[in-house]
Amino acid sequence: MVSTTFRRIVSPCWRPFGIGEDSSPGASADDANNSRLDGLFWYKDSGNHIAGEFSMAVVQANNILEDHSQLESGPISLHDSGPEATFVGVYDGHGGPEAARFVNERLFYNIKRYTSEQRGISPDVITRGFVATEEEFLGLVQEQWKEKPQIASVGACCLVGIVCNGLLYVANAGDSRVVLGKIANSYKELKAVQLSSEHNASIESVREELRLLHPDDPNIVVLKHKVWRVKGIIQVSRSIGDAYLKRAEFNQEPLLPKFRVPERFEKPIMRAEPTITVHKIHQEDQFLIFASDGLWEHLSNQEAVDIVNSCPRNGVARKLVKAALQEAAKKREMRCSDLEKIERGIRRHFHDDITVIVVFLHATNFATRTPISVKGGGLLAANNAFL
Repeated sequence: MVSTTFRRIVSPCWRPFGIGEDSSPGASADDANNSRLDGLFWYKDSGNHIAGEFSMAVVQANNILEDHSQLESGPISLHDSGPEATFVGVYDGHGGPEAARFVNERLFYNIKRYTSEQRGISPDVITRGFVATEEEFLGLVQEQWKEKPQIASVGACCLVGIVCNGLLYVANAGDSRVVLGKIANSYKELKAVQLSSEHNASIESVREELRLLHPDDPNIVVLKHKVWRVKGIIQVSRSIGDAYLKRAEFNQEPLLPKFRVPERFEKPIMRAEPTITVHKIHQEDQFLIFASDGLWEHLSNQEAVDIVNSCPRNGVARKLVKAALQEAAKKREMRCSDLEKIERGIRRHFHDDITVIVVFLHATNFATRTPISVKGGGLLAANNAFL
């Protein structure tokens, strides 16, 4: 018998998309990648990468979309003779879209560059790619500092997954998350396995790490309005950007006072280096769910895995986003259809920008050797660039 909880979770799947029903009535074609744009909702219901299939979806809540993302499949170096891989990036911006947008354009290239130099992918190569992207963005902040000082307060949480030669490399700086759906027993039940480490001051181990790195600063983490924050300002401890907490030269006027810390610091308060794990892919490993924290605020790891396992692959990322929106509406005791009518900006009071990329792991007849590149958000992100 199906439980009430499970029925609620998978209810978005009970009316699967049929042929010709892969988009809402008001949706329009977005780009050459066969994605769709429907108001504040962008999605690519299905696509093929070198190891299988994938599905992507983005919904905007902020006045300007701060989530950016990408899926790249093909050579992971600048040389065609180099290794092939599927690269997934989810970049959750804060303070504005500039850092996430910049990372979306530069991080993959920098990792490819170091892969070429080192003749292969490795945790060191990925870390170098993150650090190089950080240095490039801080250089941009330096250039624009006097005319656009608020760029020093912009940052992005960065989650990267690279599937290459039977291994999954996960690199995370911030609080986005990747969850593995794995067959747990002979009954083919799937369990959720979180593969990423998060850097949020709400986690005790993160607070301890900060205190160890800054032993002379009793206010390195502060409980403010029942929320733990780094220096009482920001929840995440790692990111690309946030120059005002990386270099003391940006912790001064003309930056707004609310972003400035009162005391001068000698070493960076935040870091850009990611935590990296390497996972050997086994036959029982079925799929990966990459998502910004906007999804995980409303769905548990196991709930997300259950939805993917219970729904057709086509459009499954959109189903996850819809399930999160239903939970957000339920918390406000309103209908999801009414929530979806709320305009961007005001919508942020109900939920965050949400990005979801589901990657199925094992090669099937749908896998392709043709290089592909998809930017999450499509015209939704492009249109926001001009706001």
